[in-house]
Amino acid sequence: MTNNSPNTSTLTISPLVTNKRSRDYFQTPPNLLGQHGIGQQPQPHSRVFSSPNVGKSVNSKLSTLASKDDDDEVPLTQADKLRLWRHDALMQHHYNTAIYIGDKVLSLTNDPNDAFWLAQVHYANGNYQIARDLLAGPNFEESVSCRYLAGLCLIKLEKYDEALDVVGEVNPFKTDHSVKNADGGIKLEASMCYLRGLTYSKQNNFDRAKECYKEAVLVDVKCFEAFNELINNHLMSPDEEWELLSVLNFDDADNNNELVKLLYTTRLNKYKNVQSFEEAEQRLKDEYNLDENLDILLSRADLLFIQCRFQQCLDLCEKIIQRDELNLSVLPNYLSCLHELGGKNRLFLMAHKLAENYPNHHITWLAIGIYYFSIKKTNEARVFFSRASMINPNFGPAWIGFSHTFAAEGEHEQAISAYATASRLFPGIHLPNLFLGMQYLQMNNLTLSHEYLMSSYSICPTDPLLLNELGVLFYRRTQLAKAEMYFQKALTAATALDSNAKAWSSIHCNLGHVYRRLNMLDKSLSHFNKVLRISRKDVNIYSAIGLLHLKMGKISKAIETLHIALSIQPNDPIALDLLNKGLESNLHISNKKFLDEAVSQKAVLQTPINKPTRHLKFIGEDNKRDLDLIAEDLKRGEDSSDDDDEVMEIESE
Repeated sequence: MTNNSPNTSTLTISPLVTNKRSRDYFQTPPNLLGQHGIGQQPQPHSRVFSSPNVGKSVNSKLSTLASKDDDDEVPLTQADKLRLWRHDALMQHHYNTAIYIGDKVLSLTNDPNDAFWLAQVHYANGNYQIARDLLAGPNFEESVSCRYLAGLCLIKLEKYDEALDVVGEVNPFKTDHSVKNADGGIKLEASMCYLRGLTYSKQNNFDRAKECYKEAVLVDVKCFEAFNELINNHLMSPDEEWELLSVLNFDDADNNNELVKLLYTTRLNKYKNVQSFEEAEQRLKDEYNLDENLDILLSRADLLFIQCRFQQCLDLCEKIIQRDELNLSVLPNYLSCLHELGGKNRLFLMAHKLAENYPNHHITWLAIGIYYFSIKKTNEARVFFSRASMINPNFGPAWIGFSHTFAAEGEHEQAISAYATASRLFPGIHLPNLFLGMQYLQMNNLTLSHEYLMSSYSICPTDPLLLNELGVLFYRRTQLAKAEMYFQKALTAATALDSNAKAWSSIHCNLGHVYRRLNMLDKSLSHFNKVLRISRKDVNIYSAIGLLHLKMGKISKAIETLHIALSIQPNDPIALDLLNKGLESNLHISNKKFLDEAVSQKAVLQTPINKPTRHLKFIGEDNKRDLDLIAEDLKRGEDSSDDDDEVMEIESE
């Protein structure tokens, strides 16, 4: 028979599919050849061992064979035995044998199925053009399986327009997706949809690619290739991913429907519905004994990375690597965690190992790029990130790393262009929009910064870095209540992650500035002191605390604190300015005290016949009025205006 139904798989034409074989099983009935073109729709319902338009006599014969006793053996024909020889040679990678025998089988039968399997041998051997030419025969083009393999060959040959001509720009079958595949394989219709999506992706038409991938997995939930492309390449937003999961027909997987649904759930974006992921993960461990399965561990590593638990994520990645030394799927998270935690030596070793084993793989170029970026060689890093993105344009980490190299050098326009490309290519991750917002914030374009940061927030509302940037944005807009809200959210998120306190000290610092501007000095001082407990070498923190003490009238403490700041950085202009104000204030207080004592002794200073001296001059009296103004200003908090906010510059990561 030929495989002319989109609702069957290639299992129906495999010589190894069953222990019971008939003479007619591998043959194409004459009345099938040339009946169905690509634009025509075959009958959707077909049995495993029959084709939709097999004549009544053939159906009758197959029914008779199926009704025989299970112990009856149908003798194999000469062609059947040659097919088994060819197939076993293919399975054992004896390609020359499989080609030699397969060619003889095809000459004997001229059957599209034999053309398909011979082309499979050529495809497995890398002979894509030979396979394509073989499948171009007029007797073979009507076979769905042959068209599928021909399209696959054309993609390998980078003839994308011709591939679309073969598989169709849209689904030519449009069959009822509820029709089950009785043979247990992947519907060829789904495979054709996947191939169509792959072709559009190669042409950088990612919107059409996404729709084709979605159609493939809707046609047959077992088409994991299409599902994997959607998830790995972040082609859908988190909401779209969970919505797709809710409409998939898992009955296609028969009694494995629950298992497949749980597995797919663990692959979805971890920004939302974390509880659903954890429930699915736990069931896979308890009911299916998959607690040590690498894919389940990889899903957990993805969650830890999104939650910024870099050390825990790194530990889990290393556990995976110990079991599978060159597991490429775990490497993006592993390399990123090493960068975050400063593991330069291990980055170097992994990059070196990948270069030895996978010299032309995009992961290798990413690893080398991250290593150079970690040692501050941004130009070299840019070259390797660029190479990785050219090898695989769908690889998000390479695009983001490439953009980072411009941002690190303050080249905002180039960074924005690169981040914008990443945002367009990967709508399912929040990082490109976050970094775009940060770039515009540095350029003081608060309107665009707000737009991109809120877009990122709609995808991932729990990222402490994003929440901190939103707080900075509203601080710049002098919307202090909103700034306080986002900084508090960032602090809560960071605390919930149980991450390294040093990484989030800037949130305490920023809250200190907000409370300073709100004149809530005690709260402000509390947050700055928390920063000091983490790091005692930040001149800006000591300067901010010094300013707070000046505002609170604690001049001696202010002077002491500002001296510490200058011991860290002797030429810091803000600390010097604040120290001068503190010393002037201290001098004014001393002079005022001296003046009060002098007034109390005015009787001693007067003579019986003269009026009190009107022009009695004291040290510093010329500056008395200025010092009074400074003291009043400090009490009113006017020194927290923009003039002094250079010192207290709020921290954006």
